[in-house]
Amino acid sequence: MSVLGFTDIVNGPLAQYLDFSIKIGGDVAEHSKLVRDAFNAQLQYIQLARDSAQPRQNEIINFLKPTSDKISAIQDYREKHRSSPLFNHLSAISESIPALGWVTVSPAPAPYVKEMNDAGQFYTNRVLKEWKEKDKKHVDWVKAWIQTLSDLQTFVKQHHTTGLVWAGAAVVKGVPPPPPGCPPPPPVIDFSDVGGAGDAGLDRSALFAEINKGQDITKGLKKVTDDMQTHKNPTLRQGPAPFKPTIQKSVASVKSTQIDKPPSFVRDGKKWLIEYQKGNQNLLVENAEMNNVVYLFKCQNSTVTVKGKINSITLDSCKKTSVVFDSLVSAIEFINCQSVQMQVLGKVPTISIDKTDGCQVYLSNDSLDVEIISSKSSEMNVLIPKSDGDYTEIPVPEQFKTKITDKKTLSTEIVENKG
Repeated sequence: MSVLGFTDIVNGPLAQYLDFSIKIGGDVAEHSKLVRDAFNAQLQYIQLARDSAQPRQNEIINFLKPTSDKISAIQDYREKHRSSPLFNHLSAISESIPALGWVTVSPAPAPYVKEMNDAGQFYTNRVLKEWKEKDKKHVDWVKAWIQTLSDLQTFVKQHHTTGLVWAGAAVVKGVPPPPPGCPPPPPVIDFSDVGGAGDAGLDRSALFAEINKGQDITKGLKKVTDDMQTHKNPTLRQGPAPFKPTIQKSVASVKSTQIDKPPSFVRDGKKWLIEYQKGNQNLLVENAEMNNVVYLFKCQNSTVTVKGKINSITLDSCKKTSVVFDSLVSAIEFINCQSVQMQVLGKVPTISIDKTDGCQVYLSNDSLDVEIISSKSSEMNVLIPKSDGDYTEIPVPEQFKTKITDKKTLSTEIVENKG
């Protein structure tokens, strides 16, 4: 089923993406051939996992090499064609194609696929903005690629929830062995010792004799007296305490155990992963490159400083956390956060705030053309620098009023809070 599910992606949205790439032509068409080869290499790897036991680590690296080589070729093609008029198309694919690396991620590879899909969103938005009014096939191209990675995320979540499953029984030493045959029949259960020795335990005569008693079969039952009936004896209704509070306590303890994880600060290729930091005000990201991303997850009462210009920053489920950075190529995102702050010293094109309560945005003079996108959020304030070095604080609207116009369309306006 796993192989069939991945084949559906190849024959479905990926095939549509390849078709639109050919229609667009040029560098996009050439680039798509490498993408096709990368997916075919991953299909072969999944087929190998279906038929084989998990090999040793050095063998896994060899088996993954065809896929990793294609991913590198896709990204190298983008770097060698920076002057291409379709550079945004090439960048959208190059930034998100590492999603195929989910086979090396555990225990939850599906969120990794989504993260890579989101990494290419900055460039897919550029493609849509540039070509939406010019040529529809570019819009269809974007939709097909995003759908490809969305289906890949669903596939991974359904078939490989905790990581790639190696289902075979033979050790891999090159060519995968054939799938295993039918399982052996279950063992025969020996009833000779049930109920006594020999055939006495299986003697059914006593059972039929009891059944044939007819109405006399109930003579041996114990009668219920008045003092044994709950509606006549209220003291019997006082049973043990309900079990529900115990369940609630167990759930709470499990949640606290899951949240309380050791802090980490690691660099994984292009990613800087900062997780579960508490009360750390001296977190520093330096020597980062322009294509790097910084991802903060469940940090509390901490401050992160990012030196240099990087691609993007994401704060996910953070509380009372601040980030100070120089410049970004793409965007900074706040997701499921509480009481967070950001300050840009250089330039940031986009700020995204989603499901966040309390967000202070300190801008620089170079970032006054920023686009702020907010949804399902509250207590958002933008602080604009003044000539004397102070800031002017302006709240982002949270409440809106929508009416139906005479032309049966919607008209939405901001509801100002005048206190």
